[in-house]
Amino acid sequence: MKIMVLNSGSSSIKYQIFDMRDRSVLASGLLEKIGEPDSRLTHQTRNQEGRFETVAKTTAVADHTQGFDLINSVLRETGALTDMTELAGIGHRAVHGGEAFTRPTLINQDVIDTIRDLIPLAPLHNPANLTGIEVAMAGAPEVPQVAIFDTAFHQTLPPHAFHYALPQELYRKHAIRRYGFHGTSHFFVAKKTARILERPLDELSLITLHLGNGASAAAVQNGGSVDTSMGLTPLEGLIMGTRCGDLDPAIIFYLARETDRSFEAIDALLNKASGLRGICGVNDMREISRLAAEGNADAQLAIRMYVYRLRKYIGSYAAVLGRLDALVFTGGIGENAAQIRYETCRNLDFFGIVIDEAKNNQPSREAREIQSPESRVRILVVPTNEELEIADQTTLVLQKENLV
Repeated sequence: MKIMVLNSGSSSIKYQIFDMRDRSVLASGLLEKIGEPDSRLTHQTRNQEGRFETVAKTTAVADHTQGFDLINSVLRETGALTDMTELAGIGHRAVHGGEAFTRPTLINQDVIDTIRDLIPLAPLHNPANLTGIEVAMAGAPEVPQVAIFDTAFHQTLPPHAFHYALPQELYRKHAIRRYGFHGTSHFFVAKKTARILERPLDELSLITLHLGNGASAAAVQNGGSVDTSMGLTPLEGLIMGTRCGDLDPAIIFYLARETDRSFEAIDALLNKASGLRGICGVNDMREISRLAAEGNADAQLAIRMYVYRLRKYIGSYAAVLGRLDALVFTGGIGENAAQIRYETCRNLDFFGIVIDEAKNNQPSREAREIQSPESRVRILVVPTNEELEIADQTTLVLQKENLV
């Protein structure tokens, strides 16, 4: 059984095709710069020896419809698919499901209309996700398609965690509340952690840290998210590559008044020019670490601030959970930046968190434990795989609907 996973951006389409018999990747690719004369598709297909062969094409792709047609053509040319009808289903990443979607959902017109209604909550993401859904449904109308929402995992947040201290009318009329994001990743690594610990997920208390260019923390208790750092939008919470994270909201009005910036300009400042980039001019943690090692004061400050915010969330979520079984690092920084993991865990022994420096510094692409023997809390590095999680959830929906 073959499942395609699509992640549609405003000018890109990322995809993978899985053989769900063994959950292996058959093909993957990224189409970039849609709408420009030099659009580029980079595609990989697994050959009979298990190695991936790469095909790259540069050509003008006017829109997502042409992009989907190009991907379909390359899939046929490389033998990954002879026809879209070979697919049992297509799973779509959708960023914001609001309160309407609490689980993966088989897509129909009502679902499409609801995703469109939710665009004001995610104006940067939902339009692109919706375009990908509509293009794929037009290009493969016989194939069942499923939407997997980044916000769905966090719909288990209790009211005292998801409400803001604002007039209730704003929640009732405008749906202003905390939703959380990266839910697909948090759920994937939580399940993987439970398997490593050989304990049922619904008996565990975990803190999962998804640390990439975007970053979020989640408190996971008995299999559900009970708190998370992102809010109405992905701007709240941890310091990120270009997003500021937690901020005194009065700063926005101060900037508007004192610098004559428009609210649109402030929005761009907080989302695209803040975070690590705002502090030290760079948003790649590898480069920041190199600069810090060379004595760059701004880079050193960026790392201290980044780690400080992480430690604050670990402390607050430990208090929320009441018991902590494991602390889990994932995402590009969480999986690869040993220094960040060490500085985050350093001197947290009063929480029972004690990292083993040698284990932490050992590079690996596999899920692993890095706590010292005296640590009461397990510390794990678990590579995330959101695409595989989307494929798994798509398969479950198709099975439930008797479509496979």
